[in-house]
Parts: sequence; C-alpha cells; structure tokens
Amino acid sequence: MLIGSCHCGKTGWTLDGDPRSITACNCTLCRRYGALWAYDYEGERVSVTGQTASYTRAEEKQPSLEILFCPSCANVLSWRGLRLQKDGRRRMAVNLRLAPPDLVSGLPIDHFDGLDTFEDLPSQGKCVRDLWF
Repeated sequence: MLIGSCHCGKTGWTLDGDPRSITACNCTLCRRYGALWAYDYEGERVSVTGQTASYTRAEEKQPSLEILFCPSCANVLSWRGLRLQKDGRRRMAVNLRLAPPDLVSGLPIDHFDGLDTFEDLPSQGKCVRDLWF
C-alpha cells in the first residue's frame, strides 16, 4: 500500500497495491500542477482522507473531472471523474508526488499527450528518480 499526504498532513490518499507505472500529462492543468498520476477507481484501490476542496474548470461546458486539494496547504491530492463510466465505476487518480520518494522512485513514467492528441506517447525509459535528484 502506498500512502501520500499533503504538506501540512491534514489530507492524504492511499493506493492499495503496486501502481506499476505513473503518468505525466502535458495538459494545461497537469503541467501547471506538476502532478504524477497513478490511476484506479474510487472506493476500490484508491481512497482520499481528510477534508478536501475541489476545483473544476469553469471554462468547460461539461467538465469531466475535478481536482481535489488540501484547503490548508493547497497540495493537489487527486483528480476524480465527474461522471461514472459505463460499468458504474468512477475513475480517480492520485498524485504520487505526495508519496515518500523512496517508495516510488523506481516506477517508470508513462507520458500522455493531454494537450493535443489525448494519446499515450512513446516511452522514454525514464523513472521517477530521473525527475527527482
């Protein structure tokens, strides 16, 4: 199990099991937040603890997700899908930058083009430790 917490410790998340990889996305939100995401479904392997605040992109007519963050220190914890998927599950991702570095440093990075094509990009063979020095 991985556990991540915000800077002040009032909020956090848990992820049961091995995420196997993390995703770095270049969309306007992820790029600005600097988040590294691990995905699952709400109430299955992922849970958020503590009181959170949320942000939804106001410029979108039908936003697809909300960003959850700590109302005290503003660390971004996760994103949560606003609509259920066809199977009735809600997609969620946690920000692995809030996990202890030694527990995630060896995870490979998957790159996702959330800005233009909305497709996975070719692997560059890098791990989280390549971003953290």
